[in-house]
Amino acid sequence: MRNHDRMAQREHERQWREVRLRFYNDFLAAHRKYVAFVVEPTARITAAPHPRSPGRLMPFFDETGRPYKETLEAGFTAMRLVALRPATVGTAVEMVTHARQLAAARATCSPADLPSRVFQQLWDAEQDFLNAIRGELGLQPMPRDPTRSA
Repeated sequence: MRNHDRMAQREHERQWREVRLRFYNDFLAAHRKYVAFVVEPTARITAAPHPRSPGRLMPFFDETGRPYKETLEAGFTAMRLVALRPATVGTAVEMVTHARQLAAARATCSPADLPSRVFQQLWDAEQDFLNAIRGELGLQPMPRDPTRSA
């Protein structure tokens, strides 16, 4: 009986690992599509003061950009439902925050004029998220990509 219970537990853990990896991948894909849209020269984004964060802007998208925002938000919510550790969610929050900051900056300038520090923060947040996932999987963290430094 104990052997059967252990096998059932391992199968349950394997299934949840696959579910989490799928949701994490979906979130990463939505995040990258959002960022790719934001840096498109034809993207129409506006920004307004954030109602709860003084000094920060909140981006708004037209009908073309809205699906990117909605897919990112849905992927973020789904990822939070299955995340194994709070640290994983925390790093995803940073990714979304920096993506929104990029979009808000894009509302006021062209893609070529976007500040490099915004991209660096975005890439650092993504690396932290990937390493949080690796931690959930029992893998060692990966070093930062030296080609992505400001």
